[in-house]
Amino acid sequence: MKSSVEPLEGNKVKLYIEVDEAEFDKDIEQAFRVIAREVKLPGFRNGKAPRRVLEARIGIGPAREQALRDAIPQYLGKAVREHDVDLVATPAIDITGGQDDGLVEFEAECEVRPEITVPGYAGLRIELDSPIPTDEEMREAQESELRSSGSLADVDRAAESGDYLTLDIAAARDGEELMGLNTEDWSYELGQGWVAEDFDEQIIGASAGDVLNFTTTPKGTQEKADFTVTVKAVQALEMPELTDEWVADNTGEFENVEEWTASITERLTERKLSSTRSAVMAKLTEALTELVEIDAPESMVKSEMQSQAENMARQLQMQGIDFQAWMSATGQTAEQFIEATRPQAEQSVKADLALRAVAAAEAIEVGDDEIEMEYARMAMQYGQKAKEVRKMYERNDAVPELMAQIRKSKAMDWLLHHVEMVDHTGQVIDAELVIGHTHDDDDDHDHDHDHDDDHDHDHDHDHDHDHDHDDDDHDHDEAGEDSK
Repeated sequence: MKSSVEPLEGNKVKLYIEVDEAEFDKDIEQAFRVIAREVKLPGFRNGKAPRRVLEARIGIGPAREQALRDAIPQYLGKAVREHDVDLVATPAIDITGGQDDGLVEFEAECEVRPEITVPGYAGLRIELDSPIPTDEEMREAQESELRSSGSLADVDRAAESGDYLTLDIAAARDGEELMGLNTEDWSYELGQGWVAEDFDEQIIGASAGDVLNFTTTPKGTQEKADFTVTVKAVQALEMPELTDEWVADNTGEFENVEEWTASITERLTERKLSSTRSAVMAKLTEALTELVEIDAPESMVKSEMQSQAENMARQLQMQGIDFQAWMSATGQTAEQFIEATRPQAEQSVKADLALRAVAAAEAIEVGDDEIEMEYARMAMQYGQKAKEVRKMYERNDAVPELMAQIRKSKAMDWLLHHVEMVDHTGQVIDAELVIGHTHDDDDDHDHDHDHDDDHDHDHDHDHDHDHDHDDDDHDHDEAGEDSK
């Protein structure tokens, strides 16, 4: 086989492939074996009729047609690998010679992944919630624990939000008592917004002994009701003074205010860090994709939309939800369901292009040891042997795509260690605090993070493997395999 490649406009190339007669005759021989299983001839068991007999009976034409159908994808696959063509869609094939006899010639117009640059990637800045607790958050956390030791005391003043009231409530509609809304000696914290939307507004300012009459719509109903509310007591929560003695007596594990406050700070920081970390990948991806100056290629977007829709359908099925029933219940067509994934798909495609561009600009490479580590990781995840996983990838020519996924992951790691993180006031956030550990920039990507280009591979022995996307799962384009 001979092949050559010609660049075309619009992220396309054309492959020219020639297969000489001697080589193609092997494909014809294989085609006759296929036909032999389908044609019954007297005196021969199914599939055992020799080529010369079949050729005499049906001619060489059907076998040549079968060979062209079966072999051209294989020859195309070899040419794609030989010229390192990064396919993103099924090629358009035109057979230009050899349909009847002689040298087989065909052309394949291939859409390829565009190679872009992302100027400014090294100076990315993202805005996140600060992981450092504010004074207000600290005060609220302390007060929350102090309240548990507080006590109620009568107050000789009008009721305010936060007071505890003892109420008798009588509610009726058209003279009929409303079940569930009539009660006596009900302790209610003013400001909770229960009973009705304007219930608290009617009571704020009342004093012990007051009887209030008003009409309002109880929550969960559509019709108004008449209320009579008797305020029997107004009490305020008196909290203890924050002292070392209170801490020692009530916390059980701390001896003084300083230790207790430090523990609250640590707890709040971890909680806020968790929230910040869950947002950092999405924010970084968003900032990176904004640097992409080209539109996401439609073929890549459609492939990604289809993958995301399929992943969503699988997730519903895993939860025991019938996909068709869910579609019917939500009033969506399959086309609408798939189209709804377009915004996320466009961002995923741009993120893919941008991360590849960062990897190229930073000369990020993937070593054999890293590929072996990934095989081992997947083998452990799916209960297989690493060598089985390797063979599967090699057999399906998927190793280059696996390397690309690892390379993109390393590019994301690079960005994580170079992006400037700030809070909503512009104050710089310690990136290493958010990332969770420190390592040198040239270290291997030895930490896990969830993002759109994580290289998790669901695979079986036919190698239908998916690349999970956060949110959003990212299946890598299988067009190259489809064309082989």
